[in-house]
Amino acid sequence: MSIAPPFDPELSAALSVIGEQLPPALTPEMIPLMRGGGEVLPAISDDELRRDGRFTVEERSVPGLDGDPDISLLICRPTAPTGTLGCVYHTHGGGMIIGDNRLGVTEMLDYAERFSLVVVSVEYRLAPETPHPGPVNDCYAGLLWTAAHAGELGFDPGRLVVAGASAGGGLAAAITLMARDLGGPALLGQLLICPMLDDRNESPSAVQMAGRGIWDRTANATGWGALLGAAAGGPDVSPYAAPARATDLSNLPPAFIDVGSAETFRDEDVTYASRIWQAGGRAELHVWPGGFHGFDGMAPAAALSQDARQARVRWLDRLLNA
Repeated sequence: MSIAPPFDPELSAALSVIGEQLPPALTPEMIPLMRGGGEVLPAISDDELRRDGRFTVEERSVPGLDGDPDISLLICRPTAPTGTLGCVYHTHGGGMIIGDNRLGVTEMLDYAERFSLVVVSVEYRLAPETPHPGPVNDCYAGLLWTAAHAGELGFDPGRLVVAGASAGGGLAAAITLMARDLGGPALLGQLLICPMLDDRNESPSAVQMAGRGIWDRTANATGWGALLGAAAGGPDVSPYAAPARATDLSNLPPAFIDVGSAETFRDEDVTYASRIWQAGGRAELHVWPGGFHGFDGMAPAAALSQDARQARVRWLDRLLNA
């Protein structure tokens, strides 16, 4: 277990540069610095989101769950849609501790242009200031509002997909479980990009990748510790915090799960896909050889990154055009 899989050569070259801004091991003391933005989290303007007028952009304040504070939804709608609109409801990444509802939206807009989708991206409260269940409740509240206002937003409620990367992938999986368990919206699919699913942080891949790549075992402990405090890794963690804790993965919408072979989340993501199959469900799994965490977003020109993004597009095409 001390011998880690090699990085893809093209990605390895990129990682040597990325590591100067984003070291593998993040500690709690580094959270304020990571939230500073700049090169780590570059801001995305409304003009960029509008894409030369192809989308309208607004921020809408909607009620939180069960008396929680209001939340903000970033809503991007096609200005000249073709055919029946669908919706991708997006939960952003950032290890539960950083990021906002614009992080990761660029890829969602790519899908929206190709498949005539409304994009709704939720601004959830971050840990450690807001521990579980605050973040996932915010995401679920936004999902409930989005589904209930499908007519106003102009999309077919039967074409609603949840999507997220990293912590956002974990939150997307969690609200999918909540929707099933709580009689929430019927979802067409769940797009889980290198999702953060398991607070126990003890898988072989977590051990292998300690000190290497992006978001290693120390960083993972920082994120889960911020969300769960002393409960992280213990016996009483909710599946709505860490979806890997769910004992029942039946009756879920089709899932797309991808992950790099050289990252912390590899084994928990492979296990999650396997357990969906074991429960009789549908899941498409990709393990990208030599990929580090978030490789396609950080090195988008790499051949492996392009392959990964094309695989997601093909899955969405099958899902939305079946």
